[in-house]
Amino acid sequence: MLAASNALSRLVPLILLASLPLSAAVRFTAAIASQQQRLPGKAPQKTGALEGVVRDSNGRAVGGAIVALRNVATGEVRKATSSAEGVFRLIDLPPGKYEWSVVCEGYETFTGESLSLAAGEVLIREIKLVAGPIAAPAPTGLPQLPPMNAAPTATESSAPGYSGAKQSPDLQPAGAQPAPETLPPDGEIFQPEPNRWRVTMPDWNRYGTGGEHPYVKGHRWDPFDRNKWKGDVPIIGQQTFFNFTGISDTLFDGRRLPVPSDVSTARPGSSDFFGKGEQVFLDQLFLFSFDLFHGDAAFRPVDWRIRVTPAVSLNYLDVRELGIVKVDVRGGTTRLDSHIGFQEAFAEVKLHDLSPNFDFISVRAGIQDLNADFRGFLFVDEQPGVRFFGNLESNRWQYNLAYFNLLEKNTNSGLNSFARRKQQVIIANVYRQDFLFQGYTAQFSVDYNDDAASVHYDDNGFLVRPSPIGAVVSNNMVQPHSIHAAYLGWTGDGHIGRVNLTHAFYQALGTDSLNPIAGRAVTINAQMAALELSVDKDWIRFKGSLFYASGSANPRSGKARGFDAIEDFPEFAGGIFSLWNREGIRLTGSGTNLTSLDSLLPSLRSNKDEGQANFVNPGIFLANLGTDFDLTPKLRGFVNVNYLRFMRTEPLELLLFQAPIHHTIGVDSSIGVRYRPPLTENISITAGAATLVPGEGLRDIYTGKMMFSLFTNVRFQF
Repeated sequence: MLAASNALSRLVPLILLASLPLSAAVRFTAAIASQQQRLPGKAPQKTGALEGVVRDSNGRAVGGAIVALRNVATGEVRKATSSAEGVFRLIDLPPGKYEWSVVCEGYETFTGESLSLAAGEVLIREIKLVAGPIAAPAPTGLPQLPPMNAAPTATESSAPGYSGAKQSPDLQPAGAQPAPETLPPDGEIFQPEPNRWRVTMPDWNRYGTGGEHPYVKGHRWDPFDRNKWKGDVPIIGQQTFFNFTGISDTLFDGRRLPVPSDVSTARPGSSDFFGKGEQVFLDQLFLFSFDLFHGDAAFRPVDWRIRVTPAVSLNYLDVRELGIVKVDVRGGTTRLDSHIGFQEAFAEVKLHDLSPNFDFISVRAGIQDLNADFRGFLFVDEQPGVRFFGNLESNRWQYNLAYFNLLEKNTNSGLNSFARRKQQVIIANVYRQDFLFQGYTAQFSVDYNDDAASVHYDDNGFLVRPSPIGAVVSNNMVQPHSIHAAYLGWTGDGHIGRVNLTHAFYQALGTDSLNPIAGRAVTINAQMAALELSVDKDWIRFKGSLFYASGSANPRSGKARGFDAIEDFPEFAGGIFSLWNREGIRLTGSGTNLTSLDSLLPSLRSNKDEGQANFVNPGIFLANLGTDFDLTPKLRGFVNVNYLRFMRTEPLELLLFQAPIHHTIGVDSSIGVRYRPPLTENISITAGAATLVPGEGLRDIYTGKMMFSLFTNVRFQF
């Protein structure tokens, strides 16, 4: 198998070379020669090779040319004959200096400059032959046949039945002009196809009795075969396509988290501060995406696109304490809610083609999704805005410049509502492939969050903006505040040699007009850093991660040094399988969260979707060890262990009026699986289990009771 692979890897460049003009072939040859590398673990080559293509003066391939190579030191001669495509190969050549020539009937003999060949080297040459006198045929060891019109020998003329030399009527006399070639009518050669997308394929049952059917005719309900509703066939003309995607996403989440007891007459004997934290959450989400676009082929960016994606959510929450599902304890301990929103509704137009290699610039306006970096550390959302994007230098550069004017979120589903929020976000980034190292992509970004002062209660009646802590409530009046924060970032993803690498660094700068914990206006100066290294060994990936977000050592000062994101959704250190990342943990005794849903940051904000960023927080340090297993082509397994620690605990001590609070958060352990029965994303089942064993810091804030989370997500996609 390896030998076949090596042969194919050498033949492909020659075929490509044969199809290129001379100038392009020279550049291609140089590129190939510069990229010759030895396979890992393979012994170095002791011989070299000469490969190439023979052409005539018009650039057409010349077959049957004999390439002769003579070793100057030993005198050994090696020969090869060019194929019908003009390609020749001489392999297993000892290192040394060689003289070489090319002989072909009907062309002048070509003599090349002497070659110096090193061990393991592959020389590629393009030979251009000039038409001329017939070259002498190379000796083959076989008897030579006389010319067709040669005079008979004495033996032939005396042979019985000889009646004189005859000339074939198909051969022209010497010096005669050949008769002009007449081509048959086009109708006998070409079969017109007015619609290339609807070519009728023949019926063919490959095995006779069921099994594989290569020419299956598409059906409107089958997304795997040719289907005009899945963008395989134009619905208008030859270049306008429509793609419908329907998704059913079912989530079950059972968890135990610390919650207050909310003592009431319902349980008059309950006196503990912490109540029963068991909860069950069910969410059924339906997404319907309608995508109409115009374009030529898969490799070319679309000329224009219109996409609309409405979403429907039906969710249910069952808890064991009052005051969780509703701010009014009369709301009970269960909640059934539904919501309809638009996650996408945009139009896109390609403004200009920048090069023949599909470099372009396009603009997209409307509700659209954007992930500001590789792992979702800063901004991941679907919001209305305008985005310019494209690429340069054959896709080595990519760029985005986006402006968003955010919508409010529905509290219980997380989907977009139809109300405007007074928050604007600007994202500007540029990506460079093969930056410093082959296989490594770097991204540099400048992002800005302008969150205006406003007052907002969520759908369950809780005050979330501003966060109901500290100085925001004065004289029974809520005091809103505004945040202006800029982020400078460098993130990267790819590999350097065998080591897979992901990293991120963000510097946050700005102001908060009235931070609720500091009780005053503050200047923001905070940092975040992340690093993941992994190595693949057969079907296992071993990885280790570090995550750091700075914290505020003096929460009452005018400097806010705790890092917070705009709207993060990190796929890092276990991602959705990690309890700390997945679950939102309420900070009992206050009106805010310790950490929000789908976030690694203990930012002390009331709500990630509807609340405001808070830069006076404890920060965090996380160390992760994990392993991903490709158990089968359909089944993947995940194991992760995280050690978590607060960077600073002073903001917690001030907020909870409790001291001291230790730094150790605890150990978060998780396992998970992802199963795709048809080997596609059309059906996927994801399940996981996680525990968080509290360290001294969490035991100071809560109790020593272990937190846990069990979830299952079933996704069907058409």
